[in-house]
Amino acid sequence: MDLSNINKDRKQKRRTAVDLGTMVYGKVPPQARELEDAILGAIMLEKNAFDAVIEILKPECFYVDANQRIFRAMQSLANKSQPIDILTVVEELRSREELEMVGGPYYVTKMTNAVVSAANIESHARIVLQKFIQRELIRISGEIINDAFEDSTDVFELLDDAESKLFEITNSHLRSTIQPIDSVLVQTIQRIEDLRHRNEDVTGVPSGFKMLDKVTYGWQNTDLIILAARPAVGKTAFALNLARNAVMSKVREHPTPVAFFSLEMSAAQLVQRVLSAESEIMLEKIARGKMEDHEMKQLYTKGIQTLSQAPLFIDDTPALNIFELRAKCRKLKNKHNIGMIIIDYLQLMSGSGDSKGNREQEISSISRNLKGLAKELSVPIIALSQLSRAVEQRGSKDGNRVPQLSDLRESGAIEQDADMVMFLYRPDYYDMNTNAEGEDQRGLTEVKIAKHRNGSLETIKLKALLHIQKFVSWEEDPYNIMSTPGSSWKRIDEEEGGGAKLFQVESKMNKMKDDEFDDMGDAPF
Repeated sequence: MDLSNINKDRKQKRRTAVDLGTMVYGKVPPQARELEDAILGAIMLEKNAFDAVIEILKPECFYVDANQRIFRAMQSLANKSQPIDILTVVEELRSREELEMVGGPYYVTKMTNAVVSAANIESHARIVLQKFIQRELIRISGEIINDAFEDSTDVFELLDDAESKLFEITNSHLRSTIQPIDSVLVQTIQRIEDLRHRNEDVTGVPSGFKMLDKVTYGWQNTDLIILAARPAVGKTAFALNLARNAVMSKVREHPTPVAFFSLEMSAAQLVQRVLSAESEIMLEKIARGKMEDHEMKQLYTKGIQTLSQAPLFIDDTPALNIFELRAKCRKLKNKHNIGMIIIDYLQLMSGSGDSKGNREQEISSISRNLKGLAKELSVPIIALSQLSRAVEQRGSKDGNRVPQLSDLRESGAIEQDADMVMFLYRPDYYDMNTNAEGEDQRGLTEVKIAKHRNGSLETIKLKALLHIQKFVSWEEDPYNIMSTPGSSWKRIDEEEGGGAKLFQVESKMNKMKDDEFDDMGDAPF
């Protein structure tokens, strides 16, 4: 017995049984019958009137069933490039065997008596549309009420269904996509002028890495970006760097609010990583709480105080499904106007449950929904993804372990739906610590752009400082010195063996007097 089909049949029966009159406690549904007659009569009087109405109304917008049939007959005549008047409409209804259903020729002729001209037909049409939208809201509300009373209804599916239906009303009836070229030209010129007067080339959300922004111009709205790598390469650390650089951007005048959905790690673990990168204190020390006094001061001033006001929103709900994600993102967009969404990671998400155990189809559905969500909210979405073991299997034969698009795990649809696919590749992950010239390449991380719908394919070199969960440009660390400006780390070459050791040196914070530290304010715990 297929329970899913039974539930669908029950829902269908409930929805067909919904009576608008009963759902509004005996009130007559919103309608404008006189205006409906006037609109149809005006169309039959003036040949250009139909063109003014067809952009606003659909047959289902009419409350009276006969008027719906007449409007469909008018649509059929227009599609056949035939004139629309009393005689042609009557003949079309007769050929469709609907003339008697609408009340005969008399009913059609009577409509022309309700109007003198088509001067106000657009205003009349918009009023009819408003009444239709009111009826649709009543209908949807009734269906939601009925479904909500059923114990077998999945609450998350119900929420997503309600949101999608309300959005469909807005999307189908309250949005105009036709614009004259002069208005588009004005918008385009304004955008070009804004870009000309900017000091930077970043037009989207900045990544914080100069060479990466030079290729992408920042993460663009409506784009779905896939960031893929093998486990333990540094996907989460890199994604947190992208989030941190966006919410604390020095490129934009205002920071970009970011929503970070972690299906693998807890919010506390993510915050520890962000604090490590911002304060440049070893993650291990922060996680264990084994820090010296000067390190605690450094954590407060460079980490906690800096990040406490950052518009970064973290959700660590495990096994998040696409319904919950959409609902949460819509809420964050409305309340905090988030400008970017990061998901860690794609394969841990669950879909709608309609794929019947086929994981590949489920991942395909998730990637399509993510692309749709990016377009709906007009924000870039960065989704992390795992690579298959084909990388290691291929590398064992020919030594080439550089990821390829075919290595994306579980679904080729990810590649199709994504606007950009990036791979993280670290040679030292495979114990390749020197390159062909014998140069040290420990920490080298290549961001390989394998698909870029709106740009070129490039490879950007970064330096992974994973002990502090931070990435910097490779050029900033040309001599393999594990430090950045202000860092408490330095590299000391050993006299023997040619190796190197990392030492954490005393921070300048340690030399501050207690009263100077107190003047910085209380730690925002």
